[in-house]
Amino acid sequence: MIAREITGAIRELERYYPIIYLGGPRQAGKTTLLKSLYPNLPYSNLEDPELRLLAEQDPRRFLKDFTKGAVLDEAQRVPALFSYLQVMVDADKQLKFILSGSQNFLLMENITQSLAGRVGILNLLPFSYSEMEGTAFNHQVLENFVWQGGYPGLYEKKIPPSIFFNNYIQTYLERDVRLLKNVGDLTLFNRFLRLCAGRIGQPLNLSSLATDLGLSVNTVKSWFSVLEASYIIFYLQPFHNNFNKRIIKTPKFYFFDTGLVCHLLGIESPAQLETYPTFGNIVENAIVADLFKKRAHLGKRPAFWFWQDQHGNEVDLLIEEAGELKAIEIKSSQTFNARLVSGLSKWAQISGSPPKQNFLVYAGTQEQPLEQGTLMPWRKALVDL
Repeated sequence: MIAREITGAIRELERYYPIIYLGGPRQAGKTTLLKSLYPNLPYSNLEDPELRLLAEQDPRRFLKDFTKGAVLDEAQRVPALFSYLQVMVDADKQLKFILSGSQNFLLMENITQSLAGRVGILNLLPFSYSEMEGTAFNHQVLENFVWQGGYPGLYEKKIPPSIFFNNYIQTYLERDVRLLKNVGDLTLFNRFLRLCAGRIGQPLNLSSLATDLGLSVNTVKSWFSVLEASYIIFYLQPFHNNFNKRIIKTPKFYFFDTGLVCHLLGIESPAQLETYPTFGNIVENAIVADLFKKRAHLGKRPAFWFWQDQHGNEVDLLIEEAGELKAIEIKSSQTFNARLVSGLSKWAQISGSPPKQNFLVYAGTQEQPLEQGTLMPWRKALVDL
């Protein structure tokens, strides 16, 4: 089992909260991790129909044998348990309950209503590059890293990506989509998912997607809420500052895993990526998502934005940390040329950002200082930035 960086953050929250919530997408390794961290606590998966029926009909009976606490997987399936958990941990400070779930909105709504002040919240996402570095699965080639993605089953169980993602999508459609939204036509939702994969790293255009699918804008908007709630996508909001009011106000969206993106787009091997029309967007997604995962696994709430003005000048990623704003431009090229830093140059000119806070991440191997910032290879960027 590959060590997960989130372990330290979980142990830290244990010091302050009787209940820990670990969210994240299906197959990200939540169950494996929690069983390894809490071998002495009983484990219950509330997707099991019999257990769920007992927990729904007689929550006191379901919980009475958990004298030290328990790990409750897919806890959002039985929201009635939350009020009982509140009473139990208030009455016995030694109890420890670990909740996990793959549907963020359903679980978080119940947490805020019933467990406020008693629960520490974290999200486990697919492997980050830094988690795989130093293991037998460490990626040396950018295309391989992008194409395979980071779901643990691809590495620890060596499941071929085509088999893994086919099963993943089918399970996702049948469980999460049906539970979160009463979507009657799963085939159409599957098409929606594939269209989204083709538009990563672009400003969100609900009207265009609605037209392509023959649906209303409100329906497409609600379907995006499903993708976000089930940890398939996340958003980057545009950066706002008084120094430049002429900015794009629409958010961009990215997938948490580019292996899933490649499968949805029908990319069957890493070799296909180099000539794929949106290869640059997929690489951008991979870098942005990995930097996000790295921070989320340390228990941080990533402060990520992008910047783009109406003239097409842009910076792919802005990260605010320790009072500084890092500007990161991402390119799929293996060769540096001056055109690659045009966005960073404009950003530095408008914002006054010093070169030490600006980075051009690319697919090459050389690191060197530039007038506008630092040229940085993708592998070093995913470890150091």
